[in-house]
Amino acid sequence: MSNVIIVGCGRVGSQLALMLSDAGNNVCCIDRSPDAFANLGRNFNGSTVQGIGFDEDALVRAGVEECDVLAAVTQFDNTNLMCAEVANRLFDVRHVIARLYNPGRERAYMQLGIDYVCGTSLVAEEMFSKVMSGHGSHITTFGECEVLEFSLRLEGSDASGPPRSIRVGELERGHDARIIAFERGDGSASSIPTADSVLYSGDTVLACIRHDYIPHFQKYMQAVGDDTAAAAGVPVVSAVGDVRGLLADAQREGEAK
Repeated sequence: MSNVIIVGCGRVGSQLALMLSDAGNNVCCIDRSPDAFANLGRNFNGSTVQGIGFDEDALVRAGVEECDVLAAVTQFDNTNLMCAEVANRLFDVRHVIARLYNPGRERAYMQLGIDYVCGTSLVAEEMFSKVMSGHGSHITTFGECEVLEFSLRLEGSDASGPPRSIRVGELERGHDARIIAFERGDGSASSIPTADSVLYSGDTVLACIRHDYIPHFQKYMQAVGDDTAAAAGVPVVSAVGDVRGLLADAQREGEAK
């Protein structure tokens, strides 16, 4: 268990705080706006401090003197850098991590010895990998193999009837593939399978497959643009409503800028 301070309680900061808290860590969030703490919801069992993340008094109130890790994840690179430097140099926090937006500053952060995560680079690299792989299931590449995550599609499956099934050994056979793990479509169970494990249409599958076998394997992969709503048992009207809601939210965000 670690004592962690998170500076910035927006979408990233609040999600990180909840994840670390659920993992059994002592978490304190600092944000200059008290309204930001609403992002934590009712189940957050850590503490909060209203203040500026590089202010010494705010850091002391957050417990920086017993802190093991500080993560600065505000929307401003300079603020995150200052938080990391103050925590490390003034309070000797052994591990500080700064969120970085501008990839042009990565070299400077490395020269300063600051641990950082550049979301811009991560998103760009992930998009690049998916574009180059030619499909949306790509996770990473190992030599001649790809690691894929996808929803299993079995022909003949009908949302109104029982899902079709297939054994892992049968799915692997002839495709030079290995099923690494799976999760039931309803999230009720997950497992590292054996050859005799049974998979059902709609299960989420993590698999490692040779590049040249992927075209033959794609018949088992639920692709973007397929009737995913029906395959998952979601009424089409509901799915359309969700899309319209997202479009409306995007339009409001654009008007607010």
